[in-house]
Amino acid sequence: MRQYGPIPRNDNMYDEHIRKSAKRAGVRPLAFVHPVEQEVLAQFRPEHTDCRSVILTGTAGDGKSHLCGKIWSVLGGSEEQWNSDDVYHTLEIASDQGTMTVHVIRDLTALPPHDTRSRYSHKAELLTRFCDCLCVPDGKVQFLIAANDGQLVETLQRLPTTDNVARVRAIVESLLVEGRRESAEAPLTLFNLSRVPCVTLFDLALDAFLEHEGWAECYASKVADGFFGDRCPIRHNYELLKSPLVRDRLRSLFELCDCNELHVPIRRMLLLFANAILGHADAKDRLMQAADVSTFLQKNTTAKASLFNNLFGGNLSEVRRDSLEVFDYLNRFRIGHETSNRVDNILIFGEADENLKPYFDALLRADTMYGADDSYYAAQRSYVEGDDADPANDHFLRMLVSQRRGLFFKIPPEWEQELSLWELTVFKFAGEYLEKVLKPLKNGGRVERPFLARLVKGLNRIFVGMLVSSDRDLLLATSISFSSSKVSQVLEDRVPVTPRLNERVELAWLNGKPTLHVQFSQTISASLPLNLTRYEFLSRVAEGALPGSFSRECYEDMLAFKSRLLSCLNERRRSEGVTESNTVAFHLLTLDPAGNPLDDVVEVTHG
Repeated sequence: MRQYGPIPRNDNMYDEHIRKSAKRAGVRPLAFVHPVEQEVLAQFRPEHTDCRSVILTGTAGDGKSHLCGKIWSVLGGSEEQWNSDDVYHTLEIASDQGTMTVHVIRDLTALPPHDTRSRYSHKAELLTRFCDCLCVPDGKVQFLIAANDGQLVETLQRLPTTDNVARVRAIVESLLVEGRRESAEAPLTLFNLSRVPCVTLFDLALDAFLEHEGWAECYASKVADGFFGDRCPIRHNYELLKSPLVRDRLRSLFELCDCNELHVPIRRMLLLFANAILGHADAKDRLMQAADVSTFLQKNTTAKASLFNNLFGGNLSEVRRDSLEVFDYLNRFRIGHETSNRVDNILIFGEADENLKPYFDALLRADTMYGADDSYYAAQRSYVEGDDADPANDHFLRMLVSQRRGLFFKIPPEWEQELSLWELTVFKFAGEYLEKVLKPLKNGGRVERPFLARLVKGLNRIFVGMLVSSDRDLLLATSISFSSSKVSQVLEDRVPVTPRLNERVELAWLNGKPTLHVQFSQTISASLPLNLTRYEFLSRVAEGALPGSFSRECYEDMLAFKSRLLSCLNERRRSEGVTESNTVAFHLLTLDPAGNPLDDVVEVTHG
């Protein structure tokens, strides 16, 4: 399992290294059926009459090499040949049309400039041959190429330009940008593995990890005061990761990563699980081995193996943690660093306060492994009774980070609202986004009106630049000078939230994403993908936060959306035949004491 973890040798970077290590140890490597595996394999089955070349692309660790190996095996290729260091293989396959040559490049970046076996004279010559077979197909040649998406485009750009090369470049770039798999212009299927949702990979990878038969061997080999005994942190972390509550909370974080368009490849998923189980700040490579357990039990340092801390890379050095995108993405939630007064009161004063004691006992005292132990109580007393400048306080504050992380995974569902679970993250509306927006839209339902109304209120405050309270209409306002002015008091139009004729504002599921959709007429509309960050931003602005204080990027996104809405409004006016007259009427916005918008009509006549 350590081979999958964040070890310095980076053996987990390559599927072939993992398989070799597993073979030496006599252990089956982790495996599951990739979500696109059957579709990819179908391209190479004898009954598949449409001979199409295949490109597997995505980020490093998405499973490209593993899928190539599966295809090679299905085609009848030699395992010994595949396990060699060669990244280019060819195979002659008998088909109804005769003999077909399948070219497999399992790592385009590692493809040598010149082939020592004289199968190609130069890398560019082989790839030009690939472009030619796509543009002038003869049904006798099929390519399978695995490449990271950026490297794929860069490699094609460096090829000497011919008509066929230029055509394939355009096709590949179009497929990548538009998220399509096939083009009618060439017999090519492109599978972008980075488009597989994180939460789908999470479910498959975690099941494969937790259900591996090796865990049964660990239980059978347990040592009373050591590995897999009752107090073993490796065993405890494994059992915690299996628990429905911990799994569901971790799954929610990956679902939110999807919502923010952050992709975590399979390799990093497995690295996270391995680190969660084996992490310990004092172990070699910061990952425990079986022999370490008895030592850490004797030293009473098992708290440093906390799964809750390991899930965020708390056991790793800062440099190592920051170099791994899975920890970068999870730490963007700021779990452990965000909190509420109620949560910190439980952590600091819960033992002595009879109102808070039930929470303290259930969440900290009952956790004999990673909850309130002797060192925690000592640091807590020193913090409460000591001097603010006492250096020991820094130690307790670090403990609080770990305990807040633990609470995120330990607070039961019935206490989520009471203890404001999601205030332990930087996205306090994340739980609402998952349950009240994402879930109903995915299931074909509608979002309840109060949640849409709050978003409209937030948009109105940004569009107008004043503390508007209205949420029944979307207010499209400009200034005299330009539409992106911070304060816009010239009302151009109101788009009702409740449908009226062909006008409406709604939350819809478009292109696989929650989307804020504004309809002006049957044919004129504008949409804004509503990721988690934008939802949080609009919700906070509706509650009174200044737009620029939370996210300058989101603020600029909203102003750009406003410009698109104003363009749609002008398009509708043109389609309705609205023409200018000698008299121009301005609707000047003002607010009453409750923040409701009022508009006064000012008419200007010009010659």
